[in-house]
Amino acid sequence: MASIHLQNIEKRYGGFVGVQNMSLEIADEEFLVLLGPSGCGKTTTMRMIAGLELPTGGKIVIGGEEMTEIDARDRDVAMVFQGYALYPNMSIYENIRFPLRMRGVPASEHDARIRQAADMVELGGFLDRKPGALSGGQRQRAALARAVVRQPQVFLMDEPLSNLDAKLRQSMRVQIKHMQRQLKVTTVYVTHDQIEAMTLADRIVIMNKGAIQQVGTPDQIYSDPANTFVAGFIGSPPMNLIEGTAQNGTFVAPGVTAPCPEYVRGKVTLGVRPEDCHVGGDNVQGMVYGVEPTGDTTYLTVLAGTKKIEVKAAREYRSDIDVPVAIHFDPAHLYFFGEDGQRIRGAA
Repeated sequence: MASIHLQNIEKRYGGFVGVQNMSLEIADEEFLVLLGPSGCGKTTTMRMIAGLELPTGGKIVIGGEEMTEIDARDRDVAMVFQGYALYPNMSIYENIRFPLRMRGVPASEHDARIRQAADMVELGGFLDRKPGALSGGQRQRAALARAVVRQPQVFLMDEPLSNLDAKLRQSMRVQIKHMQRQLKVTTVYVTHDQIEAMTLADRIVIMNKGAIQQVGTPDQIYSDPANTFVAGFIGSPPMNLIEGTAQNGTFVAPGVTAPCPEYVRGKVTLGVRPEDCHVGGDNVQGMVYGVEPTGDTTYLTVLAGTKKIEVKAAREYRSDIDVPVAIHFDPAHLYFFGEDGQRIRGAA
């Protein structure tokens, strides 16, 4: 299919910078997720790849050809949006057929391609229905089939599951990942949902304020965060970030003490994930603030000083609130960040 190279692309709106000096290589057949909060520049980046917006600076290369100023219709990319964008007066068959008509594909090929795309998203029995007769999940699958039938070089997906409930989102994630693996089409997927990113991506690009914060596999992003923004954005609940002071191999904050490397000194932030916190120990002396049983686990919130610390406790753990509790940190999974928010990785 096609690789994608973004070379120092920028997007400015007057004095506002939507995307700043972004360079990224997306491999052929890769499933890449752009992840970040609203306004971070992820959708703008995808729209520039699609040709729906022109970059203020830099180059976009798709499949070895520069596409920076090429019209969207000539880029051989297919988009799936948050809204289904189906024609309500057309059957699902005709909705899926529409891009074939627009691109002048011979009519003799239409039926086989439409049915193949519909079967791939399990809509083969719904082709005669109109969008209004389908559920939200079925309409989103129809939008996917309409993109698939194009047989493009690149899929671009902008928050396609945002309008679905939690159960449908889970099943659609599986379907999208399976479909992408079958078709082997380079895919760029935009979301603010870190669960979607972790489950779908070959690599994740975390963005904030128009800039890339970190690029890596889901495991790399989770286990080796580059800064406090990434650490606090990935994970459910996210990593606990505790501001304090380090000296002589000890980190100290109100109600918290923990070992740290000798080279970690001064004002720093300690990061520890909820699953690396355990009830009983000597790292945290606090009070039970909240207990949330979820069936397979229990989430405990501990108040230490003014800081709330999330703990992933045993499923059977129960406690009243406002009672003392001690917490132990796994010393092999502690992270330290400097005053600038960047990870402290070695002796200064």
